[in-house]
Amino acid sequence: MTDTITPVGRLTAGTVTAVLHAAALAPSRHNTQPWRFRCTPDGIDVLADPVRSLPATDPGQRELLMSCGAALFNLRVAIQAHGIDPATTLCPRRDEPDLLATVRPFAKRSVDTRIALLAGAIATRRTNRGEFSSRAVSAPALNAMRSAAESERAWMPQLDTTQLHRLRELVVTADRIQRESAAVLRELNEWTGRAPTAVDGVPVLSTVNGSDAWLLHECGGSGPLGTPTVVVIGSVEDGQPDRVRVGQAMQRVLLTATAAGLSVSFISQPVEVPSARAELRQVLGGGIWPQIVLRVGYGGPVPSTPRRPLHDMIAGEQVRTG
Repeated sequence: MTDTITPVGRLTAGTVTAVLHAAALAPSRHNTQPWRFRCTPDGIDVLADPVRSLPATDPGQRELLMSCGAALFNLRVAIQAHGIDPATTLCPRRDEPDLLATVRPFAKRSVDTRIALLAGAIATRRTNRGEFSSRAVSAPALNAMRSAAESERAWMPQLDTTQLHRLRELVVTADRIQRESAAVLRELNEWTGRAPTAVDGVPVLSTVNGSDAWLLHECGGSGPLGTPTVVVIGSVEDGQPDRVRVGQAMQRVLLTATAAGLSVSFISQPVEVPSARAELRQVLGGGIWPQIVLRVGYGGPVPSTPRRPLHDMIAGEQVRTG
């Protein structure tokens, strides 16, 4: 089976296919891949796919929006890596709330070396749910991640010892709350531990078992996670465009870390449980909405998670299979 995609603006059909494949390599909660793409003669739309939401784990679809933002960032970078400047408009139509962004390739440009580095990291980025070594993450690497977040209008505050201690407590508390929810556990069991032939969800080879103070609920358990660096990415506002925007920041941070040889995974509980997220906001000083908590360090190689066929992600009739 092959996919045939029509050209979009200055992008050939082959380039459109390539940049959509890159967009689809974004991370998502339980690898649900909650995005769709719609090609028009002038641009590529990024849409949320509510059918692939997690009503118990993510009832407000905050993480869904951030995942779509990550896919949007991959799309932007992949287009730029082909020497085309993409004009991006967030949430362009009030009458279509699932339409999160429109990207219009409009002008040729030289490829920035930093963009080329990020584009090269798209295919190699992994969520590493395994053990990290005791090797410390350098200050320059953390500063590069912080600059990556800020360039997309998000914030990665530096946490002091007291804040990290309180965050650790919130992780444990939020993890307990989620494990007491039958609905959250059903979603966890539905989407994780899948067969290697699955096209979505977290394969069984990517899960971890064990226990540690930095719990990783998305793994279906927790592992001996070493002594990682833990960072928080947040935003000043917390509306739909802000969540899409912070998803782009998250992906820029993840690709920056990947390019630096770092491993990263998500610590989701303290931003998924509303009471823990509200308390974490106060821990951070009350001026930033915490959106993502990341575990950063040096880990071993991990397999990639699967992706759906491209034609399953396309909205409308732009893709024909045959």
